Amino acid sequence: MNEDASRPRQPSMADVAGIAGVSAQTVSRVLRGSPNVSPETSRRVLAAVEQIGYRFNSAARALSSGRSHTIGLVLLASGGYYSRSAVTAGVESAAGEAGYAVSIATISALDVGLMERSLSKLADQNVDGFVIAVPLISVTRKMEEITRDIPTVTLDGSRTAGARVLGIDQREAGRIATQHLLDLGHRQVWHVSGPDEWIEARQRREGWRECLEQAGIEAPPPLEGDWSPVSGYRQGQIIAMIPEVTAVFVASDEMAFGVIKALRERGRSVPEDVSIVSVDDIALAAFCAPPLTAVRQDFFGYGAAAVRLLLDADAGPEEVVGTPALSVRDSTAPPRVV
Repeated sequence: MNEDASRPRQPSMADVAGIAGVSAQTVSRVLRGSPNVSPETSRRVLAAVEQIGYRFNSAARALSSGRSHTIGLVLLASGGYYSRSAVTAGVESAAGEAGYAVSIATISALDVGLMERSLSKLADQNVDGFVIAVPLISVTRKMEEITRDIPTVTLDGSRTAGARVLGIDQREAGRIATQHLLDLGHRQVWHVSGPDEWIEARQRREGWRECLEQAGIEAPPPLEGDWSPVSGYRQGQIIAMIPEVTAVFVASDEMAFGVIKALRERGRSVPEDVSIVSVDDIALAAFCAPPLTAVRQDFFGYGAAAVRLLLDADAGPEEVVGTPALSVRDSTAPPRVV
């Protein structure tokens, strides 16, 4: 008989994880003394270790005991090139100043399976924290488990129980944009929204609708885009065929560029015939023709602030929300007197 076949199998880290009801990554963190694990979780893991007699490999422990000095950043492939690049630049700038590298995981779609795999991949790299810039509405048990054990900051994206949240009040952004058009004298404001699965898109739409309701105006049906200029162009062609439209709140600058192009091609000028206001205020907004009125979002600043919040050991789990500000330019004006 083969001698190895008769020898009892040594307990593994996966066995400990199964008994304790946690991931293997969590077991590893407990055994190497990571501070980012709750006392209750540590108690369960150590009890499971004692129960089955698991022995942690001392060589592996020595290799993994140090901090990685790496921050994991999770991004969505779609959603605006400028915002992605600016957030990434902000994260990398602040991380570099603090002596950290950045490991980036990009997911192709708003899918919880892709999100789980990205977080697991970064956790396997022993990152010291996560910055999540993905707007998943639903959060799974596995995502909760991973972000409970590793410090996490979200940017208007996935909310987990242990994450600190940093962002702008998107509902207020929608309200400010809509109120600006009403204050100019427009009696109705149409809306080109972002995709419904995005938290930001929903909140901006809610702010638009609430502002109209407070003014006693019934909101028209929103027209949904996907953040791209092409989708804004398609919805702009529809708007151009509705002669009574004099004001439009567009949920992003890039979609607003498409709306303006479609209106011009249909013979409707901005702002003489239709006023346009948007959200983001990216660098190109001031160079649009006409320069675009927009609610500002400082993507670079948010990325940098997320890193600083992540590395602040004294910060609590509370939500940190910035106040949106309106940059008024030439794309909005009072309605034409007829």
